[in-house]
Amino acid sequence: QVHVVESGGGSVQAGGSLRLSCVIYGDTYSGHCMAWFRRAPGKEREGVASMRSDGVISYADSVKGRFTISQDNAKNTLYLQMNSLKPDDTAMYYCAAGADCYEGTPREGDFGYWGQGTQVTVAS
Repeated sequence: QVHVVESGGGSVQAGGSLRLSCVIYGDTYSGHCMAWFRRAPGKEREGVASMRSDGVISYADSVKGRFTISQDNAKNTLYLQMNSLKPDDTAMYYCAAGADCYEGTPREGDFGYWGQGTQVTVAS
């Protein structure tokens, strides 16, 4: 079985920073793409950033220049460094893993493994 576990959420003031972490547990996982999604209150879940095993990285336009996705393969851990946070970034953030993904804003259908989410709240 594969388990995806996020951590690092919290509450910050606008302009602040947070770093989310995501660990994949399970020897059976052999996918080539991991990503971060988020769901704001009353909105659909949206892709935030993705990283393929070949190094291709994609970001949603709304976070470009502020968020950075990275991975520590030795620790099987994905990170999302979030800087210059805005109240509009308030959402539940989810980590996802999948077999592969296309370049561009990540799409839910490409990912078969999901974490439970970690809440990020940005106060104005």
